[in-house]
Amino acid sequence: MVKVDLTAAPYYLNTDQITWVEETLNNLTDEEKIGQLFFNLFSLEGGKKFYDADLTNEDVLKRYHIGGARYEGGNKEDVQHLLNDLQKHTKVPVLVAANCDSGGNGACKDGTYIASAAQCEAAQDTKVAYNAGLVSARESSALGVHINFDPCVDILKNWRNTIVNTRSYGTDAETVIKYSSAFIDGFNAERNMITCIKHFPGDGTEERDQHLVLGVNELTTQEWDDSFRKVYQHHIDRGVQMIMAGHIAQPAYSKKLNPNLEDKDILPATLSSELITDLLKDDMKFNGLVVTDASHMLGMTASMRREDYVPLAIASGCDMFLFFNDLEEDYQFMLKGYEKGVITEERLNDAVRRVLGLKAQLSLHKKQKDGSIIQPKEALDIIGCTEHLEMRAEAADLGITLVKNTLNQLPIRPETHKNIMLYVIEGEKDGIYKSANNVADDIIKELESRGFNVTLNDGSTRIKGKTLAYRNNVDAALVFANIIGYAAENNYRIKWGTAMSNEIPWYVHEVPTVFVSTNFTTHLHDATMVKAYINAYHSNHETIKQTIDKIMGESEFKGAYNDLVWTDKWQAKL
Repeated sequence: MVKVDLTAAPYYLNTDQITWVEETLNNLTDEEKIGQLFFNLFSLEGGKKFYDADLTNEDVLKRYHIGGARYEGGNKEDVQHLLNDLQKHTKVPVLVAANCDSGGNGACKDGTYIASAAQCEAAQDTKVAYNAGLVSARESSALGVHINFDPCVDILKNWRNTIVNTRSYGTDAETVIKYSSAFIDGFNAERNMITCIKHFPGDGTEERDQHLVLGVNELTTQEWDDSFRKVYQHHIDRGVQMIMAGHIAQPAYSKKLNPNLEDKDILPATLSSELITDLLKDDMKFNGLVVTDASHMLGMTASMRREDYVPLAIASGCDMFLFFNDLEEDYQFMLKGYEKGVITEERLNDAVRRVLGLKAQLSLHKKQKDGSIIQPKEALDIIGCTEHLEMRAEAADLGITLVKNTLNQLPIRPETHKNIMLYVIEGEKDGIYKSANNVADDIIKELESRGFNVTLNDGSTRIKGKTLAYRNNVDAALVFANIIGYAAENNYRIKWGTAMSNEIPWYVHEVPTVFVSTNFTTHLHDATMVKAYINAYHSNHETIKQTIDKIMGESEFKGAYNDLVWTDKWQAKL
């Protein structure tokens, strides 16, 4: 076991802070210590709960002594009310986390999107990543958030990988370091908050999703050292406080550190002492806190019985366990694991000490005492403020990318291409990450405001009709792929409305055709036939507006692409 040093990076606690940590630790019962290991997930979506419906939020705190909270859904008022309520009813202040990888929209439904990691790379300007971090911190802290479960520092090496496609800052270590560092600099600029980089030992080398299956980073130890180690070591040396362990195996390093391991013994990092204790904490000298990725993901749940892997995660070196499956059952699994010696007393105290250490670093104990841990309603005014919207507009202008225009079909303007056939290709409607339901309406409204006549094709038929009539009635075709799916497939591709649907770009040589992706950057794999392709990265109104500006030639395309957009297909470049 590697013990924490609270006087060293990333804690740097003073004598008073350490005294609070040690006194609090000594005054906690075993049951309270066990509770400090858990992050609970609260829901603000239509009464949905992730635990017994008879339990109030206060009940959860008093019965299970949770150390951390994350939440799902909610507008800014509802989120702030929930988080204030939690802090009012807890004995030890609760660490509150949100997933803000692209701005305040990760903290509440009405937060401000700035730019995804892919858009930051496309903008080729670190100020976009900086502003994404800055807005993430400003807007989430106004709600009562202390931790950002981002940025994602995975390296996108495999174009088929859609789980980190838009969440990766690049295809090599240097690019990821450049933009993720800028994001963290922005996040740390004005707020005393914590970033948590993820997903150790690194995603992006394969195409599968750890929500659905064990992920595998199959690089050799040398390949890993030359890529993912560089990224993590860079951020450790810069003082990152938290690292999220992924449900991702790294067989080469596991076997190097424990030559007795067989293939059947290989476990995800969240359950691997070789990867967390030996590699991350000992070899790489990470002195901060390791949290598991969400424990309902199949990369973890398919490893062994839950009663075994709940305590094993802590025993292997993780310090906090992300989300209950069932409050009472998981709590008892962890407690019994401690009572049986799976988690030693030394390991339990070290994990809780790391948790309390972050709370002391954030002065949550002092804020709890003087009442400032409760966020005032007026703090919400910063969410969606004019300055943040201006940052969003700048990021859209710099990021929107023209990947190809081989037939020189742009610009498309109402003076020359009055009648538009619009195709909107949708992904999941109610996934974990879902786009707004009004994207098609927003596109139509924007086009019509510019003077275009727009016909929306619904994609429900295979009948294409007479091509000469199509050419006579349609001046240009615009295709928007608004596919945001997440955690229901191992990778997301274009799914047309029906077999041989008439929305498939059969019309690329009949009329000028422009294909726009509002999320994934690699749709050329399924649409190699299109001759004008744009990556717009998001579907908010500002991005739609600016994408149409650029299609019309009223603004130049400024974004840059990486070579993964071609998906290894020579015909995609034609």
